[in-house]
Formats: sequence, structure tokens, C-alpha cells
Amino acid sequence: MARVTSKSQASTFLAILLCLFVGGLGLTRGQDAVTKEKPAGEATPAEDAKLADKPDAKEAEKPADAPKPGDDKPAEPEMEPEEDDPKKLEKEEEAAAIALPVSPDPVQIYGWKEWVFLNDGKADMKMAAKFDTGAYTSSIHAEEKKLFERDGKKWVRFVVTDPSEKDFPRIRVEAPLVRIARVKEPGGNSEEREVVRLAFRVGDRKLKADFTLSNRSNMLNPMLIGRTTIRELGWVDPSRAFIADKKLMR
Repeated sequence: MARVTSKSQASTFLAILLCLFVGGLGLTRGQDAVTKEKPAGEATPAEDAKLADKPDAKEAEKPADAPKPGDDKPAEPEMEPEEDDPKKLEKEEEAAAIALPVSPDPVQIYGWKEWVFLNDGKADMKMAAKFDTGAYTSSIHAEEKKLFERDGKKWVRFVVTDPSEKDFPRIRVEAPLVRIARVKEPGGNSEEREVVRLAFRVGDRKLKADFTLSNRSNMLNPMLIGRTTIRELGWVDPSRAFIADKKLMR
């Protein structure tokens, strides 16, 4: 009877040990599972990379930089050339830029305004002309313009006068037509103008030049001498006027 009791106690003891062992193993596995499990709110390396590429919410809500003052302002229009062929003007200006150097010979100086004598074949007409280096081609006030043919060529008949003076003489001039130029006004409108070649005199210098026939009634001077003609005459002193007869040289 004592032996049976001892065996029962031994069996009970072994069962208790086995239960303790199995329980301890389960507890260890449970701790490992908790360790491997991602804590709440913690991102994995892959998610970290995605978050790095994603812009911050505050930066995404930040408005774009405001345009700088003047960015939306249209570019100011450039002054249009007087002639109807801008490429031709550019070529002629380039040719002038690489022309021969200034000659050491004396050059006559003219004022910004000079008396110009225009001849109609009978008599000279004296009229004031502005020397304008900003204008490419010379121009003259012309009225009653009319195209006609002579010996198979086109000519223009027109009246020259000074519209600013009521009793200024009027002379009728006939000149061969050089071309028709399309001129753009500062306001943007363009119109066709006849270009003729006229002979005139400034001081004791006689020469010929191309003139556009224009309505200069709103100008101070009925004639304008452009830089293509000024190049043939000499230099211009903008601080003086009517000095051609003095023959000032430099």
C-alpha cells in the first residue's frame, strides 16, 4: 500500500513538472511574437522611403510664389523701322558699321536745323529742314500727289510747300518714282508712301537723295533729312542751327 502511494506521488510530481515546462515554452513563444510584431504607428523601412518621397502636408498646402511685379506686363513695342524692308535696313546698317575708318580730312559740321533749297527747274524754294539722325530716310511734305507715266517709267507729280506758313509759296515738282514704301506710324497704323529722288542744296553742297512724300502738316518742319543723307554731308551739332553757310569744319 505504501508503494502504490509512492508511485502515485511520483506520477503527480512528473505531471506538474511537465505542465510547468509546457507553460514556460508557450510564454517564451508569446514574447517572441510580441517582439516581432510592429508597434502601433511605427513605419517599416519601405514605408519610410515612401514617406520621404511624399511632400510634407504643410509644404503641399503652401501656395506658389506670387509673380514678381512686371512679370505679367507685356513687353513694350519697339519702334518700327521707317522702311518697308527691315532686312534691307539691317544689311545697310551692317555695311555702314564696317565702312572705312573716319577720314583725317576736314568734315563740315551742320546744325540740327538747316536751310535747304529745292529747285523745281525754274527757281529755288528755301525751306527749313530738320537733320534727324534717328530717321533712316529723308522725307518732305507733299500735297496733291499724282502718279503718271513718262517714257514707260512711273513718275510722281506733287506740290511742295510749308503748311505751317499761310503765305508760303507752292511749287509743283515732278520726280521719278523710286519705290513705294510701307511706313508704320508710332500708333501702329501703316500706310504706303511714294519715294522719289530729289536734287537739293545745303549751303554750297549739292546732292541727290531719296525722300518719302509725307503729310508733315503736324510737324514743325516741312522737310526732314535722315541719316542716309547726313552720312554724305558730314557731322551734326545738335546744339546749333543754320550754320551751313559758316562752313565750320572739324
